[in-house]
Amino acid sequence: MLALALVLTLFPFYWMVRTALTPAADLYADSGALFPSNPTLVNFQRILGLTTQEEARAAGGSGARIDFARYLLNSVVYSGLIATLQTFFCAMAGYAFARLRFPGREVVFGIVIAALMVPPIFTLLPNFVLVKNLDWVNTFAGMVAPSILMTPFAVFFLRQFFLSIPRDVEEAARLDGNGAWGVFWRIVLPMSRGPLITIGLTTTVWAWKDYLWPLLVGREEQTRVLTVALGVFLQQSPNTRPDWTGLMAGSTLSVLPVLILLIFLGRRLVQSLNFSGIK
Repeated sequence: MLALALVLTLFPFYWMVRTALTPAADLYADSGALFPSNPTLVNFQRILGLTTQEEARAAGGSGARIDFARYLLNSVVYSGLIATLQTFFCAMAGYAFARLRFPGREVVFGIVIAALMVPPIFTLLPNFVLVKNLDWVNTFAGMVAPSILMTPFAVFFLRQFFLSIPRDVEEAARLDGNGAWGVFWRIVLPMSRGPLITIGLTTTVWAWKDYLWPLLVGREEQTRVLTVALGVFLQQSPNTRPDWTGLMAGSTLSVLPVLILLIFLGRRLVQSLNFSGIK
């Protein structure tokens, strides 16, 4: 059953790579074959702008291109800002709910958890109106503003881990003269490296594949991310049919950074999900 689930999970990714390696002229002729009969890298070359428009059209492409390096950098900035700031602020909130005592703490935490039941589409329009009124449309500030402070799941996840940290460690730090901020920054954060990486990684993956919000706020060249750029590439095709081979080549290249990240940090992610703080 696990092998079947693995095949079903990985097959769409395999089919994307297989389509990217297929010449445009053979796409429909070999539509049922598991392997391309004449594999080629020309689809990747024309996506990256390594061919002329004439060469791209001769290869069966649309002639459209993606400024891949620029959009890749935009995606890295967008996902990196959200992952870094959101993880830090959620850690602060989670520690406050786990250790600090203040009036209305349980009520506020209940409201945060209740926010898990609010579909993101409900906050889309108010966030856009707010960003537009701040004149942040087509800026990275407007793109990351709704996501950098917190997500309910991350706050809950980190709070559960902080509850599992022995209080003796924090009390020893306070005896050494550390206040609440010193304990959090010097003791708690270094001990929470695994859960912090888990939240940072999952947030990075979510931000990397985000499409609707970057489409609304970052429509110009200077802020366009890869997911939006692939949609623009498909719309710019002058042919009567979509440039599927070029689109799959661009999608394959856009997946590689996150795939590499998961390969290097996947083991730590699994270990962190098994910590004893979740009860």
